[in-house]
Amino acid sequence: MPFTKRVSDFDWRFVVFIIFPVSLVIFFSFNLNTFSSFYPVQNFLFNLPFGGGGGVRKDELLRSRMAVCLVGGARRFELTGPSIIQNILKEYPNSDLFLHSPLDNDAFKFSLLKSAPNVAAVRIFHPQPLPENESYARVLTAHNSPNGIQGLIQYFNLVEGCLTMIKSHQERNNFTYDWIIRTRVDGYWNAPLRPENFVPSQYLVPSGSSYGGLNDRLGIGDLRTSTVAMSRLSLIPALDSADFTELNSEAAFKAQLTTQKVSYLTNRLPFCIVSDRSYDFPPGQYGVPVAALSSPGPLSGAKCRPCRPVCTGKCVEEVMVVVEKGWSWTDWGGGALELCNAHESWENGWEKIFDSVAGKKFAATRKRVHSMKFDECVNDFNEFRKHATYWDAPSVEEICTLGLKRN
Repeated sequence: MPFTKRVSDFDWRFVVFIIFPVSLVIFFSFNLNTFSSFYPVQNFLFNLPFGGGGGVRKDELLRSRMAVCLVGGARRFELTGPSIIQNILKEYPNSDLFLHSPLDNDAFKFSLLKSAPNVAAVRIFHPQPLPENESYARVLTAHNSPNGIQGLIQYFNLVEGCLTMIKSHQERNNFTYDWIIRTRVDGYWNAPLRPENFVPSQYLVPSGSSYGGLNDRLGIGDLRTSTVAMSRLSLIPALDSADFTELNSEAAFKAQLTTQKVSYLTNRLPFCIVSDRSYDFPPGQYGVPVAALSSPGPLSGAKCRPCRPVCTGKCVEEVMVVVEKGWSWTDWGGGALELCNAHESWENGWEKIFDSVAGKKFAATRKRVHSMKFDECVNDFNEFRKHATYWDAPSVEEICTLGLKRN
């Protein structure tokens, strides 16, 4: 009898041990966004061996076919590129990289991608004005777009052009991708992209910075949802037929998902958009808060720059309660956000600030790009090119000459 009692006690404790963590996972899985303030706990729960929250296990993701679509001008890629390589491309070494970018003075910085694990396709093109038709003029608005409607359709063309590259690669190799990550080259990541952000049959976007629609600075989905989400230009006629008018990028993005009946969800993601633009401080109701790169985050694609924060703690609360929740707001709870005074250009000494925040490895890359010579650029770009399955770009010499002087 005593032996029977001890076995019974053990069984009961074992059941409790199993039920409690499973219950926690179910509890936190109802709404990723609602419980985003529990980010560290959420990260732990979704990485338990049995997964959770509708997300996919890391080992399953590592066995899947995954495309990473990287779009935009190189700008500050010497700061953002290493973080993308480390926290996305090397976090998922099974992923294939697709780069779609206009040629400019900073394009030489893409030579850093020579260390990317797998390069499927690269397209660097001479930018040209795109035709604007009546449908675009009705559906889109130039308000708050630095380059008007032309700026919007150029961005939409970058995104949809990358989708075209992905489809071509699938056709050439007779397979389909399970997942597509679409992100921007000006995103700085301070932590890895986690498995809970891959949710079957739903399109995941960052929370905050929604500007009356949905944050379109990153998206993760399966092939079906990603095809809809990345069809930024070809779905404008459908929005026109549905009588949508004067939409900004974020509102148009939300409209194309809802009209095509694509389910979406939001989550906090550990990246910010490194920006050279100036913004008033403190931001008003419809102003734009600019995060210090040192902010713990996750910042979910908020604008950021390397700066000495002028506003932390209670100050952040006083500023952010004024900012419109459905516009440029980003989650600031728990000390996640520190603010810059971004009303002027980057402050003197920003390089040391960046190096201190990013660490020695990323700092070394920044310095290397800053002092890069023409021959070094050519060699690195040639190595990058050798790794690519498909390459459509001007000559390596032209790319490097634009940004660097010949020796």
